[in-house]
Amino acid sequence: MNQSLLDNGQRIALLLGRGLLGLYFIVPGISKITGWEGNVEYMAAHGVPLIPVALAITIVLQIGGGISLLAGYRTQLCGIVLAALTLLINIFMHDFWNVEDAVQQGHETQNFIKNLAIMAGLLYVAGARLAAKD
Repeated sequence: MNQSLLDNGQRIALLLGRGLLGLYFIVPGISKITGWEGNVEYMAAHGVPLIPVALAITIVLQIGGGISLLAGYRTQLCGIVLAALTLLINIFMHDFWNVEDAVQQGHETQNFIKNLAIMAGLLYVAGARLAAKD
């Protein structure tokens, strides 16, 4: 197969992947603004410390990082920062190991695993940018 065709396919895949990951963070970031009180209550129920500060930082990182991914700006840094944020969200908000109800535990386990896949995509985007620089 033609090398330029493969290169174009890789560029398109990275662009689509970055775009989808960007949207994955922008939309929830905006919903955290419009649903501030509900998010505060949900975070309190999960024992998150410094809720107003944590929520504000999460909003800035989700919207700013999502836009940066969409634009292709500082994708390595954004991928790493958003992967770390996703890990923290997983630990605090999708703590399936603390859930007793079987249905809810299954739901939280699924969210936890889904977020691991999102983290994998973010780390892959960060690594792809590093590999492109070599």
